[in-house]
Amino acid sequence: MSVLRRTLALSGVLVLAAAGCGSNSLEGGSSTSPSSAPSSAPSSGPASSGPDLSGSLPPKIKSAGKIVVGVDASYPPNEFLQGGKTVVGMDVDLFNAVAQKYGVTVDWQPAGFDTIITGVQSGKYDVGVSSFTINDKRKQQVNMVSYFNAGTLWATAKGNPKGVKADDACGKTVAVQKGTTQLEDDMPKRQAACKAAGKPEIKLVVREKQDQATADLVGGKADAMLADSPVVLYAIKQTNGALEQLGDIYDAAPYGYVIPKAETAFAQSITEALKALNTEGTYKSTLQKWNNDSGALTDFAVNP
Repeated sequence: MSVLRRTLALSGVLVLAAAGCGSNSLEGGSSTSPSSAPSSAPSSGPASSGPDLSGSLPPKIKSAGKIVVGVDASYPPNEFLQGGKTVVGMDVDLFNAVAQKYGVTVDWQPAGFDTIITGVQSGKYDVGVSSFTINDKRKQQVNMVSYFNAGTLWATAKGNPKGVKADDACGKTVAVQKGTTQLEDDMPKRQAACKAAGKPEIKLVVREKQDQATADLVGGKADAMLADSPVVLYAIKQTNGALEQLGDIYDAAPYGYVIPKAETAFAQSITEALKALNTEGTYKSTLQKWNNDSGALTDFAVNP
């Protein structure tokens, strides 16, 4: 790749700063935010059809007329910053539509990914929406409402010049976002396999944000990266041929909205909002807008 093309591709990745991913992190960690100020992407008001769910809102939200949402806006196409300040993406469009069923707006608050769950627990955020993979650890701490299905996918530079194998990356340099299931669940198993085989360990480049990990791969600082499948597929598309998919999607699991443990009724009502959006076609059309309709669910549940 020429220096100019690499620079252009890297710039494209950085501009597309994306949002959150499937982390296992339950305790606070990063205190940094993707943006110096909160971004707001309000819904357009009460929905014109479907159930009236306003009675299911917690008093705090009903009084404020808005849902304060914590989001790591560095994970395109699911959630990312547009123009450096406005949070946009698939998750944003879909949850804005959910909020319309309650007749309230959404106040999107950029945050470090591994601080969002604790932020919901403390009341700083009413909800967390940031591509959170549903798992047992999280369900012990919060309620999670399923809304989308995603897996893990690897990527390399075009042509895989370093000869990376997803099932044997021993000795390779791999970029991954901090706090994700890829780092906390996937990598330990792979490192153990390398050790058992007497091979060198995988050299991990752990980054605060996914867009930084993608930039490391585009810029040649890493031999490969792994992340949630929608994010990797989007990065491949946006880097103009600089990256390519390595292997197939695996370990598919649902994403979930993060709701306080005490707000079970609110969480259940969100499943009703999603069902209504699905019936009227808004759910699938929103996913199609971001080329993510392959991850559509046919059922929505609390703590599946």
